[in-house]
Amino acid sequence: MELYNYFRSSASYRVRIALALKGLDYDYKPVHLVKGEQTAESYAAVSATRLVPLLRDGDHIVTQSLAIIEYLDETHPQPPLLPADPVGRARVRALALDIACEIHPLNNLRVLRYLTQSLKVSEEDKDRWYRHWVETGLEAVERQLAAQPARFCHGDTPTLADCTLVPQIFNAQRFKCRTDHVPNVMRVFDACMQLPAFDQTRPEACPDAF
Repeated sequence: MELYNYFRSSASYRVRIALALKGLDYDYKPVHLVKGEQTAESYAAVSATRLVPLLRDGDHIVTQSLAIIEYLDETHPQPPLLPADPVGRARVRALALDIACEIHPLNNLRVLRYLTQSLKVSEEDKDRWYRHWVETGLEAVERQLAAQPARFCHGDTPTLADCTLVPQIFNAQRFKCRTDHVPNVMRVFDACMQLPAFDQTRPEACPDAF
């Protein structure tokens, strides 16, 4: 397998965690988003969307981090990243989507660049935008975790939801977002970071981190 990703991309980090949890080997293919390598014709030949992450598994190409993780879960079932019961699977997917759809799209690199370069928003206001959506978005996750507390987002083993939560917290810390108002979120984050799959795939541990 080959994973095209960028060390600081939270979506890429999600997939690195999942691959590590399942003990799967892969070739690390860096795509530097800040330098615009995702728009190069060489990458366009691989990715129709010109986004990361992208997983190449033999002749198959899978894009979008959550789709990649579910693909991995179906092709390499152990350890499972989704619960066995329908209600549990729905809850885990909902938690992951609360981050991947409600928080992340508002603060990814393309949006932040549009704010500053096209709309001429100041760096200070851009950061305020970022912190607002991350902090309020995490509040929604906090309420759900508080309603059904467990070691991880759902139960005693990591799931798709944890693969999504941890990278968002890394980004929140990078932009100095408040996290003291989400104690259950941070408790789960700390539990995850005790596991090598989360710690050894963190952005600063990637080969393209510089």
